Amino acid sequence: MLRPENTFASFDHGLSLGADGLELDVHLSRDGVVVVHHDSTLERTTSGRGRVSALTADELAQVDAAYWFSPAAEAARTPEHAPPLSFPFRGQGHGVPRLGEVLARYPGVPLIIELKVNDPELARRAIDEVRTAGAVDRVAFGSFSWRVLRAARQYEPRIATGASREEVRLALYRSWLRWPIGSTSYRELQVPERSGPTRIVSRRFIAHVHHAGLPVKVWTVNDPHDMRRLLDWGVIALITDRPDLAVAAVRAHTGV
Repeated sequence: MLRPENTFASFDHGLSLGADGLELDVHLSRDGVVVVHHDSTLERTTSGRGRVSALTADELAQVDAAYWFSPAAEAARTPEHAPPLSFPFRGQGHGVPRLGEVLARYPGVPLIIELKVNDPELARRAIDEVRTAGAVDRVAFGSFSWRVLRAARQYEPRIATGASREEVRLALYRSWLRWPIGSTSYRELQVPERSGPTRIVSRRFIAHVHHAGLPVKVWTVNDPHDMRRLLDWGVIALITDRPDLAVAAVRAHTGV
């Protein structure tokens, strides 16, 4: 990861490197505002404490969402000798953003918005923000949970949704048996390569899903070798913490 996750610093940097879309996570604040944050709590990445849902959107904007980000900590995942920890993005004004702010800041940029809570109210309020921004045609929603995705599909059928955990499982089983996927309520698959011991993404699975007219987007792909392999298999999007590597892989793949 090159910048603090789910912050404008991260989104700006990824796009500056040539990324052609953004993936982000949303929750509801205490006052019912859709805010951009991964965890249900604040401690892992921010200077705040407690649940996201316990603070108002204004309060969340005041926490330091870059507080615990350290390039050295990220580098330590791979090299043998990492530099000392430093926190260069602390105190730079990176609070927890509102979804509406993100939509306004990046007009025309495709977004995958993961609904992190299995609550229909989150889906409805997120869709209201997308409609207000005129972004219906450039947003896709994702979630592990079927209930919140069903609410999104009912409230705004024009917005694409990914498959829930159960829907992915059924598509995978059908690929094993070579049964057609058939008509689906989802319009794409946003999936990891593996879920526990189970391989989801394979050349055969992608071909089977493509036969149903559905694109496959894979997360979280940070290794260049994996990027090249997945692109060769027909994956349409790489969701990654390393846009620098992904942009290079895509350009090499397309020759552009």
